[in-house]
Amino acid sequence: MEQQEYIDKLKPILAPYAKDQEALQRLTRDTSFIRDLKINSANLVDVVLDVEEAFDVEIDNESMEKMLTVGAAIDIVQAKQDAR
Repeated sequence: MEQQEYIDKLKPILAPYAKDQEALQRLTRDTSFIRDLKINSANLVDVVLDVEEAFDVEIDNESMEKMLTVGAAIDIVQAKQDAR
């Protein structure tokens, strides 16, 4: 799966939680869930659960702590998928 495909698949997952919809439309690898999208830390857990379901992966706590940007999320999902 290409980077843009991951980003396109992440947009609808992030949409219900993002307080900044304009930043959501300009989503890039560098987009921060907290700083740019204004997703609060409590909702980040929901984002991780939704990402796990959408990409059929299991994200451990260590990986979850690193998942602060779109790029980090993509890298983690790709690594989990490649490990299968």
